[in-house]
Amino acid sequence: MHSPSAAPSAAAAVFSAPGGWWHGVRYGALGFPLAFVALPLYVMLPNHYATTLGVSLAGLGAVLLAARLLDAVVDPWIGRLCDGWFGRGHREVLAWGAVMAMVLGLGLWALLFPPAAVLAAGHSAVLAWLCAMLVVASLAYSVLSVAHQAWGARLGGNEAQRSRVVAWREGAGLLGVVCASVLPVVLGLSVSTSVFSVSLLLGWALWRQAVRPAVPTAAVHTTTAVSAQPLREPRFVRLLLVFLVNGTASALPATLVLFFVQDRLQASAAWQPAFLGSYFLCAALGIPLWLRLVQRVGLVRSWACGMLLAVAVFVWALAVSPGDEWLFLLICALGGVALGADLALPGALLAGLIGAIGQRGQGEGVYFGWWSLVNKLNLALAAGLTLPLLAAWGYTPGSRDPQALQALTWVYCGAPCVLKLLATGLLWRWLRHDPAFSSDTDSHTRP
Repeated sequence: MHSPSAAPSAAAAVFSAPGGWWHGVRYGALGFPLAFVALPLYVMLPNHYATTLGVSLAGLGAVLLAARLLDAVVDPWIGRLCDGWFGRGHREVLAWGAVMAMVLGLGLWALLFPPAAVLAAGHSAVLAWLCAMLVVASLAYSVLSVAHQAWGARLGGNEAQRSRVVAWREGAGLLGVVCASVLPVVLGLSVSTSVFSVSLLLGWALWRQAVRPAVPTAAVHTTTAVSAQPLREPRFVRLLLVFLVNGTASALPATLVLFFVQDRLQASAAWQPAFLGSYFLCAALGIPLWLRLVQRVGLVRSWACGMLLAVAVFVWALAVSPGDEWLFLLICALGGVALGADLALPGALLAGLIGAIGQRGQGEGVYFGWWSLVNKLNLALAAGLTLPLLAAWGYTPGSRDPQALQALTWVYCGAPCVLKLLATGLLWRWLRHDPAFSSDTDSHTRP
């Protein structure tokens, strides 16, 4: 039986009430497969195609940039589409979610296991297949992700309640990433992809039982003009720019981590699941700590603390050399704690802003569509620019040239630290005193 619709503040409050963990599981469970598939789509894919299938870094970077940019630019329209589904009822959201889940499952299989005929046709055919299947899988992923985030944002609530809603989604997602980082090494890609398919089906089934947002009382606008409305809101643009800079700082190492581990650290393959697993597991374990900090100092200050912690930890990766596996494992673990802030807090800030500007129950999909666009733009630029740049500097997978490895190290470690500091400064300057980001109520009016 479906959970009934509820007023925004009441819907979010059930996550903190006795037995709220079950509401959290039903809503957040879909985060597990969505994050599970995000790791191969955005982190493992460059390394898989470069080292296993022999695709050149320059060609790979160009294809990833083109496919991800195409995927990213349609996200605001996906958000508008999702708002239309919400306006016609939650059954339509869930029905389209089921369709997209099937497309995503099939797309991932095709992406990771190209047909023999494609592999035999040569380098260009492999790149074409990669581009086509990446677009298919990424678009399906985008629809599911935007709809799921918009659902959570429509539940409303104060700062602590919004943070808890996001934490359930991102916590489940982190568990998915841990599994996605370990299973391919332990059981292989085929078994891992099967686990993903089963978890996707289960996540959608639990989502059907999740507490529903309130049905909007006002008419939901779905014209093309609405898709650009968020960009006319200065506070959203400022938050989006902070998210862009901070996200770019995270996207660079996400794209290069396996190259760094294999060539700079020269660690065996057995260490890879330990590095990735500790990073994401500690992020999941750190989320409750960030939620406690939010209750004390608020969302903005807590996010700033997370960014500064990331810099303080990650800068030590500049000193890593071959044989420093245990040092890098510690860096991954502490960096994962900082990642918990990046995952749980920005989405809660956006959900509060949507309420502050009077768009709750109407525009969540469009706002999260732009949010998703920026997130993918970070990943597209990270792959599309850094891989050809490293190739121009002489780096190739398996390289032991000191100058090439130094370039890899600075792009992997140095640039993200600089960008994190810039994002912290922008966050502190723009959002610290803005009542739209610091108020602890669920009712706002446009000033």
